[in-house]
Amino acid sequence: MTASLHDGNLLAAPLEQDMIVLDPAFGTRFTLFVDTEEEFDWNAPFSRTGHGVTALDGMARGQAYFTAVGVKPIYVTDYPVVESDAAAAMMGQWAADGAADIGAHLHPWVNPPHVEDINIANSYAGFLPEAVERAKLEALCSRMEARFGARPIAYRAGRYGVGPNSARLLEEAGFRLDSSVRSRFDYSGQHGPDFHGLPQHPYWAGPTRALIELPPSTAFVGMLRGGGERLYRAAQKAGPLAGALSRARMLSRVPLTPEGVPVQEAIAAVDALIEEGVPVLNFSFHSPTLEPGHTPYVRSEADRTAFYRWWDAILAHLARRGVRAASLTDVLAAAPERGEACKAA
Repeated sequence: MTASLHDGNLLAAPLEQDMIVLDPAFGTRFTLFVDTEEEFDWNAPFSRTGHGVTALDGMARGQAYFTAVGVKPIYVTDYPVVESDAAAAMMGQWAADGAADIGAHLHPWVNPPHVEDINIANSYAGFLPEAVERAKLEALCSRMEARFGARPIAYRAGRYGVGPNSARLLEEAGFRLDSSVRSRFDYSGQHGPDFHGLPQHPYWAGPTRALIELPPSTAFVGMLRGGGERLYRAAQKAGPLAGALSRARMLSRVPLTPEGVPVQEAIAAVDALIEEGVPVLNFSFHSPTLEPGHTPYVRSEADRTAFYRWWDAILAHLARRGVRAASLTDVLAAAPERGEACKAA
């Protein structure tokens, strides 16, 4: 595809000249995105009601932990959390103290304007009509500006649900960085986006290439990991083969998250991504996981203790590998002049 035909769509593979070469002084670093959202029943149908924003003590404990270890989280935050006076005040103070950054996270079913039907397909904001996606994004950005004094510049779509118009709409809204492209995952069977074949490295996106795409990190690990995504997808199509390869530790797909990923697998994924030359290891989890009882990953106090032990082990391994934490500002500063690839083309 030529530059003149590539519109920077987040569902399309970037051009070679769109790949971002970060400042060599940046080295290999890691970031932490927290999908900051309301608590709801993950097993129930989507609903505009029936949710809460109550996990604030858990969030405060999590923030204290990450501050103590020198990590500045990026809280990509959705509408119900922004609407909560207590949550907005707490997070606004973290941002004012320079301890955290606050970005945007769009769950369309709880984000005004409420004009669409509630169903699985419409849970992916990027597949809503363009005017509806734009209106929901603007409602969220305007409310965040009122709460925090500035419009957000970092974004992650709820359910990674970007679509054909998303990059352009994000550019128009003033965003500088997106982290929605969960490369090596395919949600098309759930009416969502297919990210197979897209890179793990950061790249320019959007029609003017003003938007940095920083994918959430996922590695293939195991003896057959050299086969990569092609082998993994073939195994998935073969029914039980993918599970058998994973149990035999021959080939597994491992995202960088404490949610459902054993620590030794996450450490193997870190090492695999470093070997691939990925410059930013992008970790993530959901904010309700910080308080027992809200997600499948932390149901008890023992689970929460295990969650922090996971981080202790991961942070120790990252330190051994010389991988330091990076803030949103660090990533933006390490990128070259915006849109240079587009200008060169």
